[in-house]
Amino acid sequence: MSAQNNVAPVIIKRKKVVAGGGHHGGAWKVAYADFVTAMMAFFLLMWLLNATTEKQRKGLADYFSPTVPIHRVSGGGMDSLNGNSFASEDALPFGGAGESQNRATESYQARDATGATAANDQALEDLQRKIEDALQGRTGESMIAPELQRHIITRVTDEGLVVELFDLQDAVLFEEGQDKPTALLIALADLLAELGALVENPLAVEGHIRAAPVIVKDNPVWDRSTDRALAMRGLLVSEGLDEARMRRVTGHADREPAVRNPMAVRNNRLEIIFLRT
Repeated sequence: MSAQNNVAPVIIKRKKVVAGGGHHGGAWKVAYADFVTAMMAFFLLMWLLNATTEKQRKGLADYFSPTVPIHRVSGGGMDSLNGNSFASEDALPFGGAGESQNRATESYQARDATGATAANDQALEDLQRKIEDALQGRTGESMIAPELQRHIITRVTDEGLVVELFDLQDAVLFEEGQDKPTALLIALADLLAELGALVENPLAVEGHIRAAPVIVKDNPVWDRSTDRALAMRGLLVSEGLDEARMRRVTGHADREPAVRNPMAVRNNRLEIIFLRT
């Protein structure tokens, strides 16, 4: 009996074999690669947003915009590779050409937001050059005395050609404290009327004046700047400019000084603007 108790028990171990446990494929790798690519594109986009200007971002957005005109301001053209400015006017062009039907231009040539054509811009630049030539005597003889040339400057802005006439310490456009023009201003008005007849642009006259040295109860700067602008309008009309071309006459008082010192004589000035058409 003792011999049978010392015999080790027999242990039977069964293994469960699962069939088909081989290679499962690499679909997860494709999904992981797509995820990494998307994250890289996201961080690249964030970097571009931080590293570019607003104008550059607008250009990128326009590059990826659809070419079919679906907005009321179109960037398309009549056919391929024949696009016009998408900022030409505030109305939908009938064929994506960039112009509106109420102010259509020849050959579907679009205008900008102000309605000015390239021909009108060229006319303003030509007028500016003629004024400068007349002042400096480039055509053989100056139309005004050399000492008066320093009172006028010209510049082309979005509004049109601005001809600025201004006071100097030793020579003024109006009698002190009045709206009576001096001989200097009369000569300048004659020049502008003669050269202004070369174009058909409407005009605007703006009056500016320096600030009063002391605070007074009734500050005359508003009335005086307006009266001087009206006097300049009267001079231009009397010299032959068509009164119908005058679009506005305004006085800006001392609110838009030309130099830092608001009481400087240089702030007494007139601006005659040949408006874009």
